[in-house]
Amino acid sequence: MTVTSHADPAPVSRQRSTSRLSHRIGVGISVLVAAFLIFDAFGKLAAVQQVKDTTATLGFPVHQAFVMGIVLSVCVLVYVVPRTAVLGALGITAYFGGAVTANMRVEAPLLTHILFAVYLGVLMWVGLALRRPQLLTVVGLKR
Repeated sequence: MTVTSHADPAPVSRQRSTSRLSHRIGVGISVLVAAFLIFDAFGKLAAVQQVKDTTATLGFPVHQAFVMGIVLSVCVLVYVVPRTAVLGALGITAYFGGAVTANMRVEAPLLTHILFAVYLGVLMWVGLALRRPQLLTVVGLKR
């Protein structure tokens, strides 16, 4: 006589649906962050007057906004390709580090200006981690 065990398939089903939901939320967050960054890059590439003014206020020559727009565009392009998303996120994180430093140099307000890039960077990485949970293992946050 053989005894067969019938494990309850419900936990596996719940885990898959939770995983799908997390992935979808991660994609949504990533799309929002990418859309904001594309808008920012477009403003720099199009030489919008407000961008020129802000660039000058931060102490950069106005023509360098175009270069910043190119760098940001390349990083975002690499970020939106699923296979290279982590590399793009690293580039964007470096870009955000420059933004934090530039704002600190002119003593901009901490919570609204200096830390804005940090907020956006954290949001970007949360979205990426929800899309790719294995990243949490790489950084030691999950086994």
